[in-house]
Amino acid sequence: MTKPLRLVRLLLMSTAFVAPATLWAQEAAQVEPAPVSADPAPADDETDISIPGADIVVTGRRSANIERNAPQVVSVLGAADIARTGEGNIAGALGRVTGLSVVGNGFVYVRGLGDRYSLALLNGSPLPSPEPLKRVVPLDIFPSSIIASSLVQKSYSANFPGEFGGGVINLTTKAVPREPFLEIGATIGGNSETTGRLGYTYYGTGSDWTGFGDGGRKLPSAYAAWRASGLRINDPSVNQQAIAGQFVTARNGIVQRNDDMPVNWGANITGGKAWDLGGTEIGLIATAGYTNKWRSRAVTQQTANALDLSSLNTNIRRVITDNRIVANALLGLSAEFGENKLRWTNLYIRDTIKQARLGAEDRPDTADANPGVSFQYQDTAWYARQLIDTQFVGEFKPFDDLGIDVRAGYANSQREAPFELSFLYSRSNSPTDPYGQFFTNTLNTGQRPGSASIAFSDLNENLYSAGVDLTWEIAPRVKAVYGYAYSDTNRVTERRDFLFQGNNNIPLGVSLLRPDLLLSQTVICFPPLNPTVDPDCPANPSPTGISLVDSTGSNPTFRAILRNHAAYFQIQADLLDQLNVNIGARYESAVLRVSPVQAYLVSPTLPPATNLSRDYLLPAATLTYEIEPQMQVRFSASKTIARPQFRELVFQTYYDPDTNRNFQGNPQLVDSQLTNAEGRFEWYFAPEQRVSIGGFWKRIKNPIETYASFDGNAVTTRFANAPEATLYGIEFEAKKYVDLGGGEGGVWANRRAVLIGNYTWSQSKLKVGADDPVQAFPFTGATLASQFFRDGAPLTGQSDHLVNVELGIEDTERLSQQTILISYASDRITRRGPSGQPDIFERPGIQLDFVARQGIPMFGKQFELKFEARNLLGTKYKEMQESGGNRIYYNLYKPGATFSLGGSVKF
Repeated sequence: MTKPLRLVRLLLMSTAFVAPATLWAQEAAQVEPAPVSADPAPADDETDISIPGADIVVTGRRSANIERNAPQVVSVLGAADIARTGEGNIAGALGRVTGLSVVGNGFVYVRGLGDRYSLALLNGSPLPSPEPLKRVVPLDIFPSSIIASSLVQKSYSANFPGEFGGGVINLTTKAVPREPFLEIGATIGGNSETTGRLGYTYYGTGSDWTGFGDGGRKLPSAYAAWRASGLRINDPSVNQQAIAGQFVTARNGIVQRNDDMPVNWGANITGGKAWDLGGTEIGLIATAGYTNKWRSRAVTQQTANALDLSSLNTNIRRVITDNRIVANALLGLSAEFGENKLRWTNLYIRDTIKQARLGAEDRPDTADANPGVSFQYQDTAWYARQLIDTQFVGEFKPFDDLGIDVRAGYANSQREAPFELSFLYSRSNSPTDPYGQFFTNTLNTGQRPGSASIAFSDLNENLYSAGVDLTWEIAPRVKAVYGYAYSDTNRVTERRDFLFQGNNNIPLGVSLLRPDLLLSQTVICFPPLNPTVDPDCPANPSPTGISLVDSTGSNPTFRAILRNHAAYFQIQADLLDQLNVNIGARYESAVLRVSPVQAYLVSPTLPPATNLSRDYLLPAATLTYEIEPQMQVRFSASKTIARPQFRELVFQTYYDPDTNRNFQGNPQLVDSQLTNAEGRFEWYFAPEQRVSIGGFWKRIKNPIETYASFDGNAVTTRFANAPEATLYGIEFEAKKYVDLGGGEGGVWANRRAVLIGNYTWSQSKLKVGADDPVQAFPFTGATLASQFFRDGAPLTGQSDHLVNVELGIEDTERLSQQTILISYASDRITRRGPSGQPDIFERPGIQLDFVARQGIPMFGKQFELKFEARNLLGTKYKEMQESGGNRIYYNLYKPGATFSLGGSVKF
């Protein structure tokens, strides 16, 4: 552990002595270019923030410290703060904020509450999610290069939507610059566990590297025709073999070994300009970016078949390789005339993962099924997420004491996952079996178990939103804000799963074939003994016994809507010079429906639908008292809600490739209702420097919790409302600058040390009575909550301890920053244990990062170099169960250390 620390120390000190403008650069240019300025100094900072019920663009505030002057408890990451962290996406930067942690692929937890209790807005307007498991958007799809600021508000105010369990995260995209510019950048990097090492992939299509593909993943003709017919797959008139024979090819069914995985790389370009047209300033900003990254994980996955975890049921070792390609573009137009401002923002993001998995298992002798048998697992998949968002925001000032803000937006999100292929081969290891030393796939569960499956899933979501806010100064230092907001979310999701099923007619020699040959038309349709039914596959049924079984469940397609009307009133008043009050209430009337869509002409019994129609009056109040000019205290109280997410309501099995978990929804979930209170002391002892400490408390009625249950050898994660829970904790935050120059010249002139740290301690407890009922579909009727939840257990996703520390050196006149970043999160439960077993939890541990940024004037231009080193301690990812001295790993792997070097030039 000392080597990474020594490396960071050397990097920090050596980079700190780099002169802001090198002698070589000065000699190379005939004219000394303007110095590369550091990020704006705090006194001159202009943070662009766009939220409902406030100034659309908050710039040039009476104090640059928004945290101090905001009527609520907020944390703001401006462009300089985001840049200092060096994170490539906004989720990583938010992980440095007090009380926030990032779980999985970009889902932000506020104060230990799950992502369902966090609300994400873009420029004050709601966002749809491209994730089938979530209604909230994963924030790792937002490159930090397109974000001007991120505001995190932890105490509720009525101008924000009522789904405010832990807090709201408002992202503001970059607006029009005051000066024209063009910036071009590129990065290259690698990972110690991936780059240049063993990984897996598959061909796919020739243009997969773009993240779009070239049409090679279009639905096969036979499958598309059957899907449109409305017939069940087992209908006698359906030629299953013709459909099955078109699914698997050498392009999508063969996992290929790569002993030298490529490097990560990316590029981006950003530009902007403003024009003054007769008193109206017109502005334009545009940005485009592309990244291509690889990640390999050697994962251990286990399950136990004993309550004390003393014996293994499964023990799989699997290598998972992801090729993640992200393309993004932003186009913003604005106009300013007098005190009126208009902004039109258009955003496009496409995030694609091309995944290949190869696993092996020697089934333990204690296994419930197939003890002593060896298995080989092979999977290929393509997950494409896309977000298109267009927003219009206007701020009008018709009178000195009246302001009108309007917002309107449309967003579309999509997720496509065609051809999710999985294959299981087995080896009996029996000396009496002539094929006992070979892996075979007989496509059945007999003496030589094997399987093959394919899935197609598609999600499309449209979100329409609008709002208007009127701010009226009814008296000196007293403002009243009236607002109305409307949002309409419509989602259609479809998933179809199929098993390739064989019988004993498959020759053992054929079962040795690789997947694309085993499931080729030649094998499925040979020999053509029956009369011609389809010219491509005349045998129906196949003499080899290979057929398709629809394993989707009761229904493949669901439609979900969430329509919400909201009105609010809020008073912001300075009652005394030292006393400020913000009080208001929000009324929301919402309809949430999730229902199965009949996909077949003759439909089976459909799963139950969800129809939640509730009205809420949500009060909120915050009092801020200034003890001294630099000290103040805040007290706040409010009521908020958290609605079930769409996918949590859909009774349909879904596989999450990131966590290797199966999920299934519960249509009987209801809203969670929260009562919130907190107090906070803040001391702003110097410009942009502060110390704060606060405490918070929440009571949650009907919190939605996850629990695990066994379906055969597979573990399925399900959802249910626990009766009640409480959450409380303490937050501490400090930010300090130390002048290193001492007023003297030399290498330390204009340099200062940056010391930033925050710590959150929290506790949560479920309250489960002996007779409390729970609706845990598919378990019929009301069952006891104590069968699923343990009284006094913590909430899922909540860590008792969260720590973030930033130690750095920076130049106040030129761009030169060197920062060590340390983060720690204690254990947190991911789901309740199955069948009486202990809870499953993850151990994030400590992460050590180093980021250096250096500006260099060269050839008359401004260059920036950035070096990043992440996870220098090599902290492993662990998701596990423990009982006494026994431990079971659900996911165990080494993420590795990541290094990258980037450069940009500004014209």
